[in-house]
Amino acid sequence: MTSRDAAATRQRILEQARRQFAQHGFTAVTVKGVADAAGVSPNLITRYFGGKDGLFLAATQVTIPVANSFDGDRSALGARLAASIVQRWFGAPGEDPLLVLQRASGERPEAAEALAAFLDANSLEPLYAYLRDSGLDEQEARNRAAAIDAFVLGVSTRRRVLRAELGETEPAALETWLSRTIQRLADG
Repeated sequence: MTSRDAAATRQRILEQARRQFAQHGFTAVTVKGVADAAGVSPNLITRYFGGKDGLFLAATQVTIPVANSFDGDRSALGARLAASIVQRWFGAPGEDPLLVLQRASGERPEAAEALAAFLDANSLEPLYAYLRDSGLDEQEARNRAAAIDAFVLGVSTRRRVLRAELGETEPAALETWLSRTIQRLADG
C-alpha cells in the first residue's frame, strides 16, 4: 500500500468513525462496525489508531473557524456568528467532530473535559476578548461572552444531541433567529 493509499484509507476510517460516533455515541460504536463501514479490516484501525480509544481521539479533533466571526463591528457580530454556526450544523451534520464530542460527553468524562476545554479556548475566551476589545469593560465582556456561549451550546445540544427542534427548522430562518438572539446578548 502506498503512503497515498494509506492516507486515503485513514481518512475514510476517520469519516466513518465520526459519522458513527456522532449518530450512536461512544459505547455503541465498535471497531468492527467502523471497519466494515470503511471497507477495511479492523486490524487497520488498530494499526493506525491503536484501537477504539485512539480512533475516538482522532475522530474528535475539532476546529472552529471563529476568527472570521470576530472581524468587524460588534453591531454585526450576531449575523457573523449565526452564519458560521448554521454552516457548521448543516454542512456535514453526521461528521462534525464537535457533535461527536457533545454526544460522547455524557458517556466519557474525558470527552466532557475535552469539550469544555475546547469551548473555553476556542469559543468563550476569543469571544470575551473580542467583546472587551470592542469597548466593554472586563466583567461585562465576560458576562456577555458567557451568555452567548451558553445560549449557542444549549441550542446546539437541543437540536443536535437531543434532536429536538426549537421552532425554526430551515437553515435561513434558523440563522436569522440565532443572529437576532446572539446580537441581543452581545448588546446587553
